[in-house]
Amino acid sequence: MTFGARSDISVPINDPTVSPRATIALTHCASSVSVMFPLRATVNCDMGEGYALYVIGDDESLMKTIHLANVACGFHASDFNIMNKTVVLAKANGVLVGAHPSLPDRQGWGRREMVMEPDELASCFIYQVGALTGFLKVHNVELNHLKPHGAVYGMTSRDLSLARAVVGVAKTFGVPFMGLAGTCHQAAAEELGVPFIAEWFADLEYSPEGKLLITKKHIPVPVDVVRARVAKMLSEGLVTTQSGFVPLGAGVTNVSICCHSDTPGAVEIAYAVKAMVDESNARLG
Repeated sequence: MTFGARSDISVPINDPTVSPRATIALTHCASSVSVMFPLRATVNCDMGEGYALYVIGDDESLMKTIHLANVACGFHASDFNIMNKTVVLAKANGVLVGAHPSLPDRQGWGRREMVMEPDELASCFIYQVGALTGFLKVHNVELNHLKPHGAVYGMTSRDLSLARAVVGVAKTFGVPFMGLAGTCHQAAAEELGVPFIAEWFADLEYSPEGKLLITKKHIPVPVDVVRARVAKMLSEGLVTTQSGFVPLGAGVTNVSICCHSDTPGAVEIAYAVKAMVDESNARLG
């Protein structure tokens, strides 16, 4: 396994160079699904990302502002106590729990790329999701979905063989896969018959070409900027980039909006996003 230090990871949206098979799958999806606006949405957040006595994010406050919690599984953050407490907190707030596995890179917080073969990556994910499901079973909570963390999120969005490996883990556990629309995430999910949850990031930047920019440390984002981005996404399905807008993805009829717990002002951002989402969903009935 080889580490590659990265300050940011660019993930293309609707990039036809990602994979011929990915492009074919998404084109087929676009021809068979009619998209209506506003989009139905949920709010998700990566949670339980502290370790031992170290706290990352205000999980107790954030749990009151989200629908889905992506719980760290120990390889980039969390430990057995934090994982257990996060499941308890989610259950108490009626929040659905998803697994948030990572590359085995605690020092780099899972935000550095690493060379792994598909079968090795699948085993890495099974190990982590299995740990979380143990705590879920103790508290009579069902696993809701699987979402990769950090660098491996970008890697699997660009490489169809890696995407198949991690989507296959979601299939093994019988849950949907959350990832980027218009990339290998969606193509692999369609190929393997796994329900797909399209994700969009309210607190991260997208390049002019529509590439998601994943940084090691998240910068502050004014709440008004986030509100404007969310309004554009819900009303038109458009991703706000550094220079304009690009479509979220072919055939996407709903979206889960991510607000990171380690973004400065995370609670205020998540509260604002959830208020907009709940109001929009209410109009849909």
